[in-house]
This record gives sequence, C-alpha cells and structure tokens, in this order.
Amino acid sequence: MRTVFYISDGTAITSEVFGHALLSLFPMQFQHRTISFVETVEKAQATKALINKVCNQNGEPALVFHTFVNPEVREIIDSCDGVIYNFLEHFVKPLEQELQITACPKAHRTHSINKNSYDNRIDAVNYALANDDGSSITNFEQADVILIGVSRSGKTPSSLYLAMQYGVKVANYPFTDDDMENLSLPAFLKEHKKKLFGLTIDPQRLIDIREGRLAHSQYASARQCRMEVREVEKLYKQEKIPFINTTKLSVEEIAAKVLSQTGLQRYKY
Repeated sequence: MRTVFYISDGTAITSEVFGHALLSLFPMQFQHRTISFVETVEKAQATKALINKVCNQNGEPALVFHTFVNPEVREIIDSCDGVIYNFLEHFVKPLEQELQITACPKAHRTHSINKNSYDNRIDAVNYALANDDGSSITNFEQADVILIGVSRSGKTPSSLYLAMQYGVKVANYPFTDDDMENLSLPAFLKEHKKKLFGLTIDPQRLIDIREGRLAHSQYASARQCRMEVREVEKLYKQEKIPFINTTKLSVEEIAAKVLSQTGLQRYKY
C-alpha cells in the first residue's frame, strides 16, 4: 500500500482536500498520513527524516502533497526521498500574471478567522442545535432552509455540516410514526413552505440504520420503514417540495446538493 503524506505549515486541510481529490481517481488503497503546522526548520527536518524512513521501509517513494508558503521549510521537504506535489507552485505564477499583482504568502491565512464568516458559522451552529429534530418550531422565520424527512434520513448531520462549513442556518423537523396515518404538512411548516427541503432514503438502508439504534423494534421493522418512506415521498410530490435521496451520499454531498438546489449563499470566506 502506497504511503501518502499531506503536509503544511498550516492546518494541512488544503493539501488533504487536493490530494484526496486526485487520489480518488485511482482504484487502489493508500496509507494516509497528515502532518500539520510544520512551521520551523527543526520540524521540517524531522518530517523529512520520517518521510525518508517510510520510503526506505516500503521500498518505494511516498507521495507528498504540500502547500508551504515558507520557502526555507518548503526546500527542506522538497529535498526528501518522496515524490513531491506542490499545489501552490503550479497556480501562483499564472495568477500573478492575470491579476497583475505579486502574491504575498502568509501562513494560516487560508483557514484563519475572518470575523464575519466566523460569527456567521457560530450563529448557524447555535441555531442548528436549538432547532434540531423539531425541538423548537417557534423561530423558523430565521432559518435559511428547513430539512424534513423520516427519522435517520440524515437531517441532523446535514444541518450541522451546513452550519459549520457554510454558516447556513438550518432547522430540521422529523416525520414520526404518529404523523403517518394521515400525513400532511403541519401549519407551522406550511407557512414556511418555500424553505422546506426534503430528505429521503432507501427503506433497506433505513432498516439497517435503525436496527443499529433500536434492534428488533417496530421503529426498525421493514414494514415500518417502507411505509414511512413511501408516505413521506408521496407528501413531497403532492406538495411539490424538492427532495433528494441520501442513501449513497456523504454528508458533504448532501450539503452540496442542498446548496445547489436552493441557491443559498455560503458564508465561508
């Protein structure tokens, strides 16, 4: 298994994202190692020694993705026995020419605190926690979007991800067994219908998830799960509520689809 290093004098998030995106194109297994905040010559030399040791042990060079802005530290890492992929190197010069301005590299700038975006995200997280799973229905007017769906269809993790990553205020509301006999939109949801976005899930996947939570219960039974999914999807179609199937989607993909289909503004930068 090929070893891959993601290294930076900051969080290493950028090198991880770029590196994972590239490696996902190749159908093979990798051993991933992330080393962040390599900010000094001493740390760089120790990191270089580690990479060289891994290369020697494996009998093949490690792949090294990095995004250093400190040239002295970068040169040390570039001299290791691994194969170097420096993302910034390929884009800075063309951008300088296009923008007609010289780049001013500064460590931590990519993921440092921008007060406005930071405050937006904190507010959004607090809102998501206060309005999770129908715990509060009195301040939906503050929501950017309201996720609805059956229990365990992905509403809570998607709400928190949208809040933490993009500063989007998300409330979520579950349809339960008590709602199913004559399923309809409650009045407090109907008045915010334009904000509603539905999540659904394949019944078998829902059974598996609920079995892990409450095994051998009616809540997790095949009959119950199939009925709930059927009724909720029928409601979405009747009320013309946009919805997606979350069965094969990661939280990141769910969030991206919600943002794409709603056109919501991202408060990230």
